[in-house]
Amino acid sequence: MIQATGIHKSFGSLEVLKGIDLHIAQKEIVSIVGASGAGKSTLLHILGTLDRADQGSLSIEGTEVNKLNDKALADFRNKKIGFVFQFHHLLPEFTALENICIPAFIGGTPKEEATKHAMELLDYLNLTERKDHKPSQLSGGEQQRIAVARALINRPAVVLADEPSGNLDSTSAQELHKLFFKLRDEFGQTFVIVTHNPELAAMSDRTITIKDGLIS
Repeated sequence: MIQATGIHKSFGSLEVLKGIDLHIAQKEIVSIVGASGAGKSTLLHILGTLDRADQGSLSIEGTEVNKLNDKALADFRNKKIGFVFQFHHLLPEFTALENICIPAFIGGTPKEEATKHAMELLDYLNLTERKDHKPSQLSGGEQQRIAVARALINRPAVVLADEPSGNLDSTSAQELHKLFFKLRDEFGQTFVIVTHNPELAAMSDRTITIKDGLIS
């Protein structure tokens, strides 16, 4: 699914990633852990094509993404990669349903088809009655589940999550963690999760520890 080889990344004179080799299989849930500043989020951004490595290669579902130009990369990212962040980043002026549909609209999916799939996701997440609510009218856990639905709308190859439960209470965090595994078991979804949550890391199929820019 994901094959990263020799990934290096520096910001000015600071070398953050010093040669990361990583393979993630389809339907795998992998947690990336490590101290603050170890390079976890930098690696996730490179895996998600939000940033480019200074050196190394990255292949996702057989596509060598470092060979794509900016437009092709943006199209690939929209279709193949879903994102869930610590702060949900829902657009406040849009309803839950509209927020979920946005990546599909960007990808050119007709409105009727996108809305139908979004409603299926809302039903799956038990949020159908919240479809017309704006983010400010939703609880933190509901907002994050809407963000998960948005990440899934284009049926991505992989979902990348950066501290997805870091802004949630313990009950909502547990529900979110269970949801990830349910999505993997029922839909074959692949997840790569940066987390400081030891419970989530322990539940994962595999935990990768980054220390000083390397996998330890």
